[in-house]
Amino acid sequence: MAFSSDGNDGGFNEPNVVPLVDVMLVLLIIFMVTASVSESIKLELPKATIERKPAHTDVPPISLSVRESGEIYWNDEQLTDTSVLDTRLAVEAQKVPQADVLLRADKETKYSQIQEVTTRVRLAGMRSINFVSEPES
Repeated sequence: MAFSSDGNDGGFNEPNVVPLVDVMLVLLIIFMVTASVSESIKLELPKATIERKPAHTDVPPISLSVRESGEIYWNDEQLTDTSVLDTRLAVEAQKVPQADVLLRADKETKYSQIQEVTTRVRLAGMRSINFVSEPES
């Protein structure tokens, strides 16, 4: 009879892993072929010049402070108009090396006021704007 009830029928009880190994080898070959194709494209990449920074410059940073009321301070000196800010930033942008801009603002200052100052700093040509905050306690 083809069906027997005893446990010793001579059949295999282990799972067949040969198909799994075959699939994994095919996937490995596909991965290797596609990885080598992406490197075979010959391109002439442009040359980049690396601007070396000086070892350490003693240029004091510019501290810009924005109060909740919209008042702008340049190194503890209140600016009367944004045109004064634009003029000073234009002068500082021409200097080599440029000073870092440290932007401080009250916690309740509107984002639009901060964005206006950062836009003016960028339009003047300043490269580095740093936001100053106090650590959480």
